[in-house]
Amino acid sequence: MITFVSKNLVIVPEEILKKYIRYFNQLKRGVTKYGLAPHKPIMLLSILQGIKGNIINENRIFVTPELIFLFKNNWNSLVKTHHVSNFALPFFHLHREKSGFWNLITKPGFEPIISNKESISSLTELNNMIQFATISEELFQLMKEEASNLCLQQNLIDYYFSNSNFSVNYDSNHEVNNLNSLILNESPEVYKREIKSLIEEKDEDEIFLRGSLFKREIPKIYNNTCCISGMRIEASISISMVDACHIVPFSVSFDDTIKNGIALCPNLHRAFDRGLIAINSNYSVVISKKFSENENQFGIKNFENKQIKLPENAKYYPSTENLNWHYNNTFKKD
Repeated sequence: MITFVSKNLVIVPEEILKKYIRYFNQLKRGVTKYGLAPHKPIMLLSILQGIKGNIINENRIFVTPELIFLFKNNWNSLVKTHHVSNFALPFFHLHREKSGFWNLITKPGFEPIISNKESISSLTELNNMIQFATISEELFQLMKEEASNLCLQQNLIDYYFSNSNFSVNYDSNHEVNNLNSLILNESPEVYKREIKSLIEEKDEDEIFLRGSLFKREIPKIYNNTCCISGMRIEASISISMVDACHIVPFSVSFDDTIKNGIALCPNLHRAFDRGLIAINSNYSVVISKKFSENENQFGIKNFENKQIKLPENAKYYPSTENLNWHYNNTFKKD
């Protein structure tokens, strides 16, 4: 019997590896006018890379910007047909494989919908219904071991993309680590042009990826703290009590860059979006006189003239031009 021994001294029996190679080589793929769909092999390759690079470190596969990026990167490198890249399709349809190694964990109330659903139309729909996916624990352990991980990657390449010179030793982590530059360093003008082009091309995966980065990175830059109230809650589970708030709405600005974002707790986020509060060019809170509230220690009016908490790095301060736009176009003035 051949075994694969990793640096962590975990032994992977050959028959287990062979079993999953067989499962991977028997994927049920959609028939299209361009040939059999390549989506499922690309998804499995991306997950293998994510586990190898510690982007995925538990048996819960979430829809993350990093995984979407890996999927798109692999797609662009390997798919030479006219198939359309769509991350949601394989993430959803893998749960119909007879081998049963892929399971979808739904959000509460969506179990019967998913069990009867034949297909899925978009990443947004997927994200609304699915919490994450899991794979069989046996396969997860196989993917965690470097030798068997590389073997599974190479098999996918050889079986589905035999004409490719793609290397499984390619370090995609370097590019993944540069993902944040999409919103941290890109100028708003360039970003707007690119987003408008992506909308015209109907590239939902890329649009979703960029929006997800905005939602994730804005709270990080503000240390997961509401910039007005100072509320900060740390939890041992994956939840967030601080939102990434666009200063100029995305529907107007097409701008997911850092300077068009602030971190707010949900109630102040809604108040900001509805124009009950604003932030002036001195970074102080302005309160509208167009509403009333009962007196209490948690009232919105308590924050009048308060200086907001700003990011540690001055280059990430919210744009005063954007704050002025919000004051002039959204804020409910006297």
